[in-house]
Amino acid sequence: MVDVDSFIPEAKAEIAEQLGDSKAIIALSGGVDSSTAAALAYEAVGDQLTPVYVDTGLMRKGETEEIREVFDYMESLRIVEAQDRFFEGLAGVTDPEEKRHVIGEQFIREFETIAREVDADYLVQGTIYPDRIESEGTIKSHHNVGGLPERVDFEGIVEPMRDLYKDEVREVARELGLEEIISERMPFPGPGLAVRVIGEVTPEKVHVAREATAIVEDELEDYDPWQAFAAVLGRATGVKGDNRVHGHVVAVRSVESRDGMTARAQEVDWDTLQRLQSRITGQIENCSRVVYDVTHKPPATIEYE
Repeated sequence: MVDVDSFIPEAKAEIAEQLGDSKAIIALSGGVDSSTAAALAYEAVGDQLTPVYVDTGLMRKGETEEIREVFDYMESLRIVEAQDRFFEGLAGVTDPEEKRHVIGEQFIREFETIAREVDADYLVQGTIYPDRIESEGTIKSHHNVGGLPERVDFEGIVEPMRDLYKDEVREVARELGLEEIISERMPFPGPGLAVRVIGEVTPEKVHVAREATAIVEDELEDYDPWQAFAAVLGRATGVKGDNRVHGHVVAVRSVESRDGMTARAQEVDWDTLQRLQSRITGQIENCSRVVYDVTHKPPATIEYE
């Protein structure tokens, strides 16, 4: 486990040394990794840093509003509305790796635009050790590591938490005084809900994944999962009222883990599962079926793509 008392001053000193007198932007997604990196960098260099939150249209329910509230003390915070550009880039894309690369490149282009506006030379990211391991291996690319485009218009990329695991990042976040809704929140993939939609990413499918995930997080809160969410798998026939429908199939996944490198599917009681399927199919108009994923990691990954 990381020694936060020594890590925090060392990380801030490293950030300050790497940046010197240069300005930087920080990729702020709202997850614990990027939020902790932002807090570290802001304490290290203050006004030299511009936090940038890009609303991709692929975020969790209420994410943008939470970011505005939690990070309003950072006067330089920029919120970029980029939903249309991300969906346009993802149109027709079905391969998981291609999705990640499309998203990674669009993120970089958004950051480059802001960097030119504020005259920033560096990009700070909340990359952590499992991101690097999975991207450097053959598992999957992360949008902020293996998913980055070949051309990146920054003098350098600063990754102060590149050697930390998720549980260690949480320790740092608590020590920095980040609010509990950030420090204790479940992991969320950098590419967002795009990797919880099998096949082409459309606004409709993302809406289903977003609403279903909010229901899953609410219903499974007492199980204290490491991560719990819903994914959209495809379509299947169902019946609503007297009508036949060909609605979305939603998979519910809830796992226990320490660092995300391995994970075990949680045992969820039947009444809870029935409540989940009732809420998801009842509250989401175009959803006809709910299944529960019992697969551990390995052989599965935690996310679907």
